[in-house]
Amino acid sequence: MSPKVLFFSTRSGLKLSENIAYYYGTFLGKVRFLEFSDGEYTPYFEQSVRGSQVFLIGSTFPPVDNLMELLLMCDAARRASAHKITLVIPYFGWARQDHKDQPRTPIAAKLIANLMVASGANRVMTMDLHADQIQGFFDIPVDHLYASRIFIDYIKGLNIDQLTISSPDMGGAKRARSYAGYLGTDVVICYKERKRANEIEFMNLIGNVKGKNIILIDDMVDTAGTLTEAANLIKEKGARSVRAIATHPVLSGESYEKINQSELEELVVTDTIPINKMKFNNNKIKVLSCAPLFAEVMQSVHNDESISNKFII
Repeated sequence: MSPKVLFFSTRSGLKLSENIAYYYGTFLGKVRFLEFSDGEYTPYFEQSVRGSQVFLIGSTFPPVDNLMELLLMCDAARRASAHKITLVIPYFGWARQDHKDQPRTPIAAKLIANLMVASGANRVMTMDLHADQIQGFFDIPVDHLYASRIFIDYIKGLNIDQLTISSPDMGGAKRARSYAGYLGTDVVICYKERKRANEIEFMNLIGNVKGKNIILIDDMVDTAGTLTEAANLIKEKGARSVRAIATHPVLSGESYEKINQSELEELVVTDTIPINKMKFNNNKIKVLSCAPLFAEVMQSVHNDESISNKFII
């Protein structure tokens, strides 16, 4: 007999977690957080998890509390004799620190992977890692899902002629080529140089965009500086329209204002990170849910079924 399946969520990811549980056909279990006056906290499952397959859902975007909640919940489930523990991390935070780009710096993504394994996780499920090699940082199975499964259908539904796929930087060229290959379109690439993190020195365009409808593809949008600079440059070079697709809406700093003032017709994202409701009055931003995809893959994992047919790119 298969072990009982239980879903729990960190506090910051409740809406997405509730949607995943809904599409799976179940409900979230209850977790109570006991807080001390100095800000320390401890999670407490309000039901037995003994012998169960436990899915702990939560993105690990800053602040670090989101990561700590997930680690503490995992440790609690292990100590309460859960059969298997899968960490479902729609957005894997700290992934941009996947290598040493200068002396005396950490490799944070590897450290986070070690912490998750040490906390008792048996499996990790995530979406559109900033760097594919992060899967190799884990000594447990990693299911790396792609939002292309969601976005490809959306792009096809737009029925755009003269469609061309673009990457806002060289790092995303492989992703852009994959989309273009699947859609049968051309690719153009933006080339940028940075002064420092989140600050662009200059940007050039490789390829012809005149008279084309461009869709920029990226894994995340943070300050939106790169994305909006690329959109403005592409429009300046004669493109008919520019849209953007990014899996993770980090949207920090003045990102909402930059998107509003840019040449972007729309920015399409998923709900791996909650949108700031105070600033979400921007009709340029459209949110597609990744909950059905996660629920589908989680069902296959629970039933020990292959998930290879769940991937497009």
